[in-house]
Amino acid sequence: MSWSKMKQQLESFLCPALYGRVEYLATSYRYLPDKAGHCYIAVDKKKVLNMSDITLIRWYQTELEIKNDSDIHIPINNEEIEAVRKDTKGTVPEDRLKIIARNRKISEYAKELLSAQLSLSKSNFIVVATKFLSTSIEESLESNDILLNILALVDRRVGKKRILNMTEKMKLKHPIVQYFHELRLTTL
Repeated sequence: MSWSKMKQQLESFLCPALYGRVEYLATSYRYLPDKAGHCYIAVDKKKVLNMSDITLIRWYQTELEIKNDSDIHIPINNEEIEAVRKDTKGTVPEDRLKIIARNRKISEYAKELLSAQLSLSKSNFIVVATKFLSTSIEESLESNDILLNILALVDRRVGKKRILNMTEKMKLKHPIVQYFHELRLTTL
């Protein structure tokens, strides 16, 4: 499918409040085969997600950087604390159990986040956009793929109630996904 046709289809799925505000743009260099093109998503004419040069949203370089980010809040439940208690055979003090459980959970989160960041590129955007157009909105929202999440969040098929109910789940997503969730919340 050509880029112009795909762009037209993607923009036809935008929620009415974001139509004209969110744009999908791609460039390529026909006569320079060794130079990759650029693909980005713009909000209010400002490049928010540039697949080759991320400027507005925080991008992480290492797992340790994610673990030390004070903006990331990982909720810990009693089941996770109990799992740590069981693994340590009850020899660890109660206050340390929470810290160990949080560290385990943030390590998993960091690995998923770095993996999702690595998958962003122009060619991958086109692959993901094609996948988005052929899969259900629920599957796109539940995916770990950053682009699928973004495309689903700005979709008109995702209603007000679902957007509001996703607030807690968004805390575990990449900052760019959180940005688009906040953008969608402002349009409700």
